[in-house]
Amino acid sequence: MPTPRAATAPTLATALVAAAVLAGCGGADATATAAVATGETDLAAAGCPETVVIQTDWNPEAEHGGLYQMLGEDPAVDAGAKSVSGPLVDAAGEGTGVTLEVRSGGPAIGFQTVQSQMYTDDEITLGYANTDEQVRLSTEQPTVAVVAPLEVNPQMIMWDPATYPDVQTIADLGQTDATVLYFEGAAYMSYLTGAGILQEDQVDGSYDGSPASFVAAQGANAQQGFASSEPYIYPNDIEAWGRPVTYELLDDAGYPIYASTLSVREEALEDLSGCLTELVPVIQQAQVDYVQDPAAVNELILELVEEYDTGWVYSEGVAEFSVEQQLELGLVGNGPDETLGNFDLARVQEVMDIVAPIYTEQGTPMREGLTPEDLVTNEFIDTSIGLPAS
Repeated sequence: MPTPRAATAPTLATALVAAAVLAGCGGADATATAAVATGETDLAAAGCPETVVIQTDWNPEAEHGGLYQMLGEDPAVDAGAKSVSGPLVDAAGEGTGVTLEVRSGGPAIGFQTVQSQMYTDDEITLGYANTDEQVRLSTEQPTVAVVAPLEVNPQMIMWDPATYPDVQTIADLGQTDATVLYFEGAAYMSYLTGAGILQEDQVDGSYDGSPASFVAAQGANAQQGFASSEPYIYPNDIEAWGRPVTYELLDDAGYPIYASTLSVREEALEDLSGCLTELVPVIQQAQVDYVQDPAAVNELILELVEEYDTGWVYSEGVAEFSVEQQLELGLVGNGPDETLGNFDLARVQEVMDIVAPIYTEQGTPMREGLTPEDLVTNEFIDTSIGLPAS
C-alpha cells in the first residue's frame, strides 16, 4: 500500500467539471454513460459482467494509471464511494459493451486488504494482490492473479545519503546503527531480518505513513517507501526535509514479489474465463498506452484525488515523476520475454520459498500443496503485447 503523499493537487479541468456536473459528480447516485460495444472487442458477449469492478489498494495514483486508461469519456465520479465509472474502452477508445468501475482502497475500505474486500463484496471482478499476501491468504481467501501491470515492486528502503555516504544497499544499511521505520507486520521485513540483511534491533514497526519521524531524526533514520514517489516528494514537497534521499528496491534486495497484480477469487476463475480471455489483453495494452502517453490520465487521477477529498493529496510533479521512474527502473516493463503482464512461475516459487516459513512462524501457514499455478496464470495473456524495445 503506497504511503501518503504531501503534495498539492491542481484545479479541476473545465471539461471534466462539466462532465462531473452532468453525471451528478460526487453524489451517491452518480452513474456512468451507457456502455456500448462499438469496436472489435465485445466484453459483454465474452461473458463479462455488465460492470467490471476493479478494487485497488490505495488512493488514485500513477501506479494505477493503466486502469484509468480504460475509462471512456465523461466518467462519473462517486466521491462518497471513492469510485469512478465509465464505458470500458479499448486502445482505440471504442466501447467494449461493459462499464468499468475503479474503486479506491486504503482509507476508502478502512485499510482492509483487497482480498478481504473481494471476499466481502462479490461484485468485485478483479482486485489488487501481492504475491506474498496471496500466499498468506491462500487458505482463507485464495486468489489467482491473471495479469501483472507492474513487473517490479516499487517498494524500497530509503535513507539520507548525507548521513550515510558509504551506504549503497539495504545490506550496507544493516551494518550501521540506523533505525529502519516500516509498517508493522510486513513480511518483507521478516525476510530482511531473517536473512541477516538488517538487524532485529534496528527495525521499528511504528511507521504510520507520516514523514514526521524521518524528518525529526534529521537523517539518522531509514524508512520504507516507494521508488515511484518518495524520492520526489521528500526533496520537493516536504519543506522540513528538502533534500535528496537514496534507496534500494526490495526486489534488488532479494524479495521479488509481483505487486498490485490483478486477481480474481479462486472460485470465480472458471466462470470468468471467457471474460478474462478478452479483457486481459485490453488491460495489457492499456498499461502500455498509459506509460507512453500519461498526460490525460494523470489529469484524471489528480481530479479524482481532489474529488475524493480523503485528506491525501497528489501533485502533478509526483505523477510525472512516477511514470518516469516506472519506465527507468523497469517497474512497468516486459518480463524475461517481450510480453508485458505475464508471470515467471520460477519467480513465484522463489517468493513462496521465502515467505512460507515466515508465515508458518506467524501462525498463518500457506495452504497445503500450494503451487505457483494456484497463485498465478498466464492463460489469458496476449504474448504479442509489450512495451516496444527502446
